[in-house]
Amino acid sequence: QVQVVESGGGSVQAGESLRLSCVVHGYSADTYCLGWFRQAPGKGRERIAVTRSARQYYADFVNGRFTASRGNAKYTHYLEMSTLKPEDTAMYYCATATACTWPPTHHEFSAWGQGTQVTVSS
Repeated sequence: QVQVVESGGGSVQAGESLRLSCVVHGYSADTYCLGWFRQAPGKGRERIAVTRSARQYYADFVNGRFTASRGNAKYTHYLEMSTLKPEDTAMYYCATATACTWPPTHHEFSAWGQGTQVTVSS
């Protein structure tokens, strides 16, 4: 059974940076889709970035502020977020899919973490 664990959220001031981590447990495949999503109160789940092997997708609102990467440890992923804005306040999730379309919707991801809260104050 695949388990996903996020960490690294917190409360920061506008303009500051955060790095979120995501560790995937129980995976044996080398290639899978890894998605970063967020959900603000009262809003739907929003896709941020997706990686599959060397391929990457970023939502338009990222505008170069966020970078998704894979760590040296297998099955470890990061989302580096810079120049954070109050509108980035949300619960952030990572999720995996064995296979996905491009770019995939959140419906294609089967294993989700519990989320990590990011709060940005002005």
